[in-house]
Amino acid sequence: MPHDGTTMPETTKATLLPELLSLTGATIAPLEALLDQATTTLRDTVSADGRVSGKKLEENQMAAHGLAWLATYVEALRQMQAWATRLSEAGQFGEMEHLLHQIAFGEYLSQIRGGIPMSQGEILRLQDMGLDAADLAIPQVDTLCAGGNTQSARSQLVELMQEKAGSTTCFGASGLDEELEMIREQFSRYARERVEPNAHNWHLKDELIPMEIIEELAEMGVFGLTIPEEYGGFGLSKASMVVVSEELSRGYIGVGSLGTRSEIAAELILCGGTEDQKAQWLPKIASGEILPTAVFTEPNTGSDLGSLRTRAVKTDEGWEITGNKTWITHAARTHVMTLLARTDPETTDHRGLSMFLAEKTPGTDEDPFPTPGMTGGEIEVLGYRGMKEYELGFDGFKVKEGNLLGGETGQGFKQLMQTFESARIQTAARAIGVAQSALEIAMQYANDRKQFGKSLVDFPRVSGKLAMMAVEIMVARQLTYYSAWQKDHDKRCDLEAGMAKLLGARVAWAAADNGLQIHGGNGFALEYKISRILCDARILNIFEGAAEIQAQVIARRLLG
Repeated sequence: MPHDGTTMPETTKATLLPELLSLTGATIAPLEALLDQATTTLRDTVSADGRVSGKKLEENQMAAHGLAWLATYVEALRQMQAWATRLSEAGQFGEMEHLLHQIAFGEYLSQIRGGIPMSQGEILRLQDMGLDAADLAIPQVDTLCAGGNTQSARSQLVELMQEKAGSTTCFGASGLDEELEMIREQFSRYARERVEPNAHNWHLKDELIPMEIIEELAEMGVFGLTIPEEYGGFGLSKASMVVVSEELSRGYIGVGSLGTRSEIAAELILCGGTEDQKAQWLPKIASGEILPTAVFTEPNTGSDLGSLRTRAVKTDEGWEITGNKTWITHAARTHVMTLLARTDPETTDHRGLSMFLAEKTPGTDEDPFPTPGMTGGEIEVLGYRGMKEYELGFDGFKVKEGNLLGGETGQGFKQLMQTFESARIQTAARAIGVAQSALEIAMQYANDRKQFGKSLVDFPRVSGKLAMMAVEIMVARQLTYYSAWQKDHDKRCDLEAGMAKLLGARVAWAAADNGLQIHGGNGFALEYKISRILCDARILNIFEGAAEIQAQVIARRLLG
């Protein structure tokens, strides 16, 4: 890669820290000790009468959410160390992987010491949790903070990335097994050929993703990936779902999200449905014969699902639903709604909620909601447009007797909670795909665009942005893969899934924002793809648990 019109100076070739894995490995135990200290200190602060007080937790919200971010960073670095170790043992820890690992530790350790960005204007510092930078004063951390993330390391990484530009794989070995890499290649090719060339036009015209694409995805098994074979699915791992979601979202987040509704519906039915409901619904979901949508959120409730007011009243024929829902994705042309409603009017919290498999007739452009007792209107949005968002109204909407999930009332909230692990893992995967798309688009532009007699990529602050995109994408990727691994091995992973979603959403937004910055004024023009990526990335910090809610959930788990 040319640099100021000459060959890259030799100084940038000598950036690899010696015995890196030993160096980074030595920081893990001190990081875990720091996290334990932060947890103990905060627990003492927010406890009353031996229990965590909700009031005190809210009063110390910055520290509590900071604890969640610190825990996320510690787990992320732990998984980067595990990734690097696996690659080293397999003889795959090359120069690019070395630099990704080195920069990741150098940057994240420096942030832990100096300030973790929870958002653009909220920096978490150790003193906010009653700690001090001296609590992490060991030689290995000093070395990595000083020499891990240097300008020469970033420049060298981008030089290696340019050599790999156009490759169908991600920058740096993923660490996945051969079967998952084959799945990645299949869906990467599909995204390149069928999705990416059309995505921007779908976005600009605010069009629904063509049914032809949905039918092709159904034939490829996207909607039945993790559904057991006995119910017509492929019975594959959550890791496979992550890889497929990542690659399809790399082409367009709308396409990468088509499987989310099927994943949520299938998980609800598998965990909470009767045997008859499983036999009736799962094969049709797996084949794509029916398309589901999730109908949970209501106006003025947002993340407070326990206060939902849509009610379901028992009748001789079944149930009648009355109330309003909002932010319902892909509502018009779907066949069944997983609908959360209150069946016990005496309750005001989650205990009176039940889940229904509410059937409806798919709509058309002229008549999007033809089913009696149901109306709807589109919510116009900045991005994430391929399925459209809707407000729905129900007035005596009828649901069959046998479509109460599990056949028992009052279980809706519990049933929904069982799906959150998979939904958040899948959302983290979508975030990685969006971030990777931003990186590739920005890198191509930085190579092609000439300013002051050379390519943009030859300017250190431009190449530095690209390098940090690649590093953080790999960090988020490994954290997401780990959460999927936990799920696949029947381990509780709500904590890891939440961390993956929390970090992945921030990484996607940073990549999109920096990608647009590299484009300069052109990035603000609708004709450039990066403008769409920015709009699509923004939703990731909001849905499936806003960043603040996600941090609160993580903190509560850590505090016990």
